[in-house]
Amino acid sequence: AQIHCEDVFGIVGENFTFPVKIDQKIGEIIWTKNKDKVAEWEGQKEPTYLTSLRNKGLLNKENGCLTIFNLEFNDAGIYMLDYVDSGKRNHILNFVLTVLAPPPEPEINCNISGDDVVLKCTAHFQKPLNYSWKFTRMPFTYQTQEVFIPKKNVDGSEKASCFIKFSQTEKNSEISLAQCFP
Repeated sequence: AQIHCEDVFGIVGENFTFPVKIDQKIGEIIWTKNKDKVAEWEGQKEPTYLTSLRNKGLLNKENGCLTIFNLEFNDAGIYMLDYVDSGKRNHILNFVLTVLAPPPEPEINCNISGDDVVLKCTAHFQKPLNYSWKFTRMPFTYQTQEVFIPKKNVDGSEKASCFIKFSQTEKNSEISLAQCFP
């Protein structure tokens, strides 16, 4: 059997689907969590869910993906997908699921540096976040944690919003650029 191991991360309250990539037809599937069986499917029948996944799991029989709804901290653990392909070969995929608290609201700091207004967005989180900025009057968005805007382009009524995203969770904060000028 081929063995594959992957670290995966989800956020409390999200629906999480394990990133399974199977390109052949599947004959049967067993998912375990910390060695306890949580979902199984044998060819013709509907999938069965056990223990922690009863009423909060969904197994896709086509691709083997398991979704856990409304993730909780106690859903964290070592998940193993053991499946048999149509050629009766066994395959094992391991996933180590870590469940994280949602990231906090981002904080925006701004100051003047030479001819630029510098905006910096910060959120303390244990994984890298995706940052983006949107402005009320400027047509473009930035995909960075820090943004430099020429002072001459800044209108006092302009507002900037910083968005942070991890997995499916997004939070944002807004600042009026008038606050940046002493």
